[in-house]
Amino acid sequence: MKKKNILIVDDDPIMRKSLEKALYLQKGYTVVTAVDGRDAMSKINQKFFDLVITDMKMPGIGGLELLLKLKDLHAETTVIVMTAYGTVNTAVTAMKNGAYDYLMKPFSVDEVEVVVQRAMEHRKVLSENRYLREEIGAEYNFGNIVGKSTQMQYIYDLIKKVSLSDATVLIQGESGTGKELVARALHYNSLRKNGPFIKVNCAALASSLLESELFGHEKGAFTNAYAKRLGRFELADKGTLFLDEISEMENSLQSKLLRVLQEGEFDRVGGSATIKTDVRIIATTNRNLSKEVSNHKFREDLYYRLNVIPIVLPSLRQRKEDILLLAEHFLDKYNRKNGKKISSISRETLDCMFNYNWPGNVRELENTLERAVVLSSGNEILMEHLLFAPAESKQPFCVPQESFALPVNRIKNMRETVKNADSTVFSLYEIEKKAIFSALHKCNHNKTKAAQLLGITVRTLRNKLKTFSQCIA
Repeated sequence: MKKKNILIVDDDPIMRKSLEKALYLQKGYTVVTAVDGRDAMSKINQKFFDLVITDMKMPGIGGLELLLKLKDLHAETTVIVMTAYGTVNTAVTAMKNGAYDYLMKPFSVDEVEVVVQRAMEHRKVLSENRYLREEIGAEYNFGNIVGKSTQMQYIYDLIKKVSLSDATVLIQGESGTGKELVARALHYNSLRKNGPFIKVNCAALASSLLESELFGHEKGAFTNAYAKRLGRFELADKGTLFLDEISEMENSLQSKLLRVLQEGEFDRVGGSATIKTDVRIIATTNRNLSKEVSNHKFREDLYYRLNVIPIVLPSLRQRKEDILLLAEHFLDKYNRKNGKKISSISRETLDCMFNYNWPGNVRELENTLERAVVLSSGNEILMEHLLFAPAESKQPFCVPQESFALPVNRIKNMRETVKNADSTVFSLYEIEKKAIFSALHKCNHNKTKAAQLLGITVRTLRNKLKTFSQCIA
């Protein structure tokens, strides 16, 4: 993870050194210091800082003037001001002009650490929300959710209706079907759209870490808890908390989550104060939660609390009419990303895509198109750009891996040997098979002569025949 850059501005050398030591040595930030406002502006013009901590009273350019100049240059930089006791009004003025928080001198190292950590978490939330708002796109297809099938039309209508409520939503579907995109669409089409959208991956953290992540902890609550930490429930206040892969949450945490859903309150780890929160919960799972309940792997009461509004996303194989629309969407996306101008996908490539089972769903289709765009040097996506793994398919309709040793020009020659190739859509697998057996027939099954006729080696021919026999078996 990239280190955060902090600029400390103070004309007192002892204060600069103390803050630098506290934040660099103990917290691992990249820290730069400036002796006054003019020095700070010089450094700000040379480098971006995530956080600026500045004294208010300095010779020349003071803290308030520095704040105003900085917000004009880099509005996204977070600012904390330092002021002496008895000048709170100055700090309030600074906050009205864009400062995030203030430190009242004299202050302890612990106070600095807490305020800085809070400021960094605030930055993360703002950055995430800004990114997601940019990502949302047209209202009809809800950002990157693409599809015109009957199943997707139903999902669109459901999102529109559910977005207007604060009801808890459980999104179910296989991996790669777009559960997170639906969760984001629900949030950004809701009355909470100006609030934070906070994501927690329940499968990525151990139970003890997940508890602290969700509810936060007090200083000293456990080993290495050097400062108070705000949990995701606090950060998501007035917004949406997205619990990804909720089925992976352990039973002990499920009961604590149930309390938040029922009462809207929780306790930090190691804390005694009850904290109220106003959060909408959207959860996802790629498992059948009702079966998990039957198998006593998920709490029944929590399941019913989460499953107020169920949304079940179809797999890609259940809505194959959307493949062409999705392919065009991803082709345009990765053309722009890679600076290319690929304008079409060949008929046989589309045939292969429509026949493929897509076990990885939309995510696999996107990865396949990105790879194809990168590999293509022309203006069309061809079969050799797909690189499917045929073991994932129920039928041998795509290019076996051995086929990639075959020169592209020989593949084109093979196509010419297949009768009715212009009137019938063949996959490359079928074209190769027909061409090879046609050549063997012409050469009275002499493999050496058939290989010469096809322009391939005898070894390649034998590998092809072996592949065909395995597929038939």
